Amino acid sequence: MSELSASALDLLVADLGDMTVIRDHKVVRRRSRDFFWYSPILNDLLNDKSADLIVVPRDENEVIRLAAACARHRVPLTVRAGGTGNYGQAVPLKGGVLLDIMALSAIEWTAPGTIRAGAGAKLSAIDADLQPTGWELRMHPSTKRTATIGGFVAGGSGGIGSVTYGGLREPGNIQAARIVSVEETPRVIELRGEAAQKINRAYGTTGIITALEMPLAPAWRWIDVVVCFDDFLDAVAVGYEAALADGITKKLLSPISWPLPSYFGALRPCVADGQSILIAMIAEPSLESFKSLLGRRGTISLETLTDDSPGQVPLYEYTWNHTTLQVLKSDRTVTYLQCLYPHDGLMEKVAEMEALFPDEVLQHLEFIRFGGRVTCSGLPVVRYRGAERLNEIIRMHEQRGVFIANPHVYTVEDGSRYKRADADQLGFKREVDPHNLLNPGKMRSFVAAGS
Repeated sequence: MSELSASALDLLVADLGDMTVIRDHKVVRRRSRDFFWYSPILNDLLNDKSADLIVVPRDENEVIRLAAACARHRVPLTVRAGGTGNYGQAVPLKGGVLLDIMALSAIEWTAPGTIRAGAGAKLSAIDADLQPTGWELRMHPSTKRTATIGGFVAGGSGGIGSVTYGGLREPGNIQAARIVSVEETPRVIELRGEAAQKINRAYGTTGIITALEMPLAPAWRWIDVVVCFDDFLDAVAVGYEAALADGITKKLLSPISWPLPSYFGALRPCVADGQSILIAMIAEPSLESFKSLLGRRGTISLETLTDDSPGQVPLYEYTWNHTTLQVLKSDRTVTYLQCLYPHDGLMEKVAEMEALFPDEVLQHLEFIRFGGRVTCSGLPVVRYRGAERLNEIIRMHEQRGVFIANPHVYTVEDGSRYKRADADQLGFKREVDPHNLLNPGKMRSFVAAGS
C-alpha cells in the first residue's frame, strides 16, 4: 500500500460518482501483480507493491473523469489490462489507482488490412472477430489468449509473427493510438503514424491508451510443426534457412535446445531424450516447400492445424516467454534473459554462446526481422546462481556482441534497450503527464516540473 492518506483516497472516490471502485485489499493486491516473479531479482523488489484501489471505467468518458480526478488530488494512476507482463510493467510502485481498462474492448471498425479497437480488447477476441474477413493480427505475444491489444503495445515488443513483420517498433506496425492525458482538464489526443511510437513499450507512462489502430495480415490455415534434431545447431540452421526463404509463409520459427523440451507437458511425447527441436507455424500452402527445405536433416514429430480454442494448448504457448513459463511450472530455480543476436555471422555467434554456457544458459531462440534484416532474439533459460553471476552472464553476452534487454529491471530506460521505440517518449510525457502520476517510477529519467 502507498503513503496516500485515506482521506485523499476518499475525496478521489467521491469525485468518481457511480464508477466501479474496488477497495478489497486481497483483490487489489492480486490484480496489482504480473509475472515479475520470472525474475528472482524483481520478485524481491516488487513483491510487496500494490495499488490502493481499483477503478473500472465503462468507457472513455469515465477514463477522462478518472484522469481529471487523479490530477486534481495528485493520486498516482497505473493502467492495467490482462496483467501478462513479465517485469512489473503495470505493478504500481507508488500505490494509488489501478485503472482496469478491460471494459474498453469494443472493436470500433475494420477495413481491409486495418482494425481499430479499444485498448482492452483481447487479442484472441480480435482474431476471432476477424476470422470471417480473411485477415488477422500481424503479430501477437505467446499470451494471446489472455493479453489485450493495449497491454501488448504498452508493454510488449513482438512475438508470433515477428519472423515476417518484425516487432512493434518497426515502421507501420502501429498505425494510430488514441490517448487521454492526466491533467486537471484531460485531453484526448490522436497519435498517428510515427507519433504512435510515443506510447509503444512505455509501460503506460506516456498517456492512457484507450484505442489502437493496427495493421493486419492475410489469414492462413496455420500448421503447427515440431521438428526434432540430434544437434541444436542443426535446428538453428534449418530455422535460419526457413526465415530467409521469402517464398515460405511462416509465423513462427523457434529453435529450442534440450533439456528444455523435457518440461513441455503434452508436447513431451513428441521429443526423444537429448533432442533439440524447431517449433514452426507454417501456412498450409507452404508446408511442402518447408519440408523440401528441411530434407533429411530433422524428423517431423508433430504436424497439426493450429488450434487455440478453449481447452487446447497451441504450439505457440511453448515459445517466446511461454518457454520459460513451461520450465518454471516445475523448477522455480531458473530465470531467463532477452537477447538480440547480430545478423552478421549469426550462426557462428549462436555456436559461440552455446559453447560458452553449455549447462548454465539453456538456449532458446526466436527468429525475427529487425530493421529489415533476419536475425534472432534469444530467450534462454538461465540456471540462477545469484544476481552477481547473472549480471556477469549479461556482461559476457554484450562483450561478445549479443545485446541484452534486461528483464530483471522495471524501468523503461534500463530494460528496453534494443526494444525501445525511436520516439521522444520522455518529452511527450512532460506534455501529457506533467505531475508524474502515470505509473510513477517506471520512467527513471522523468522529473515533474517543480520537483
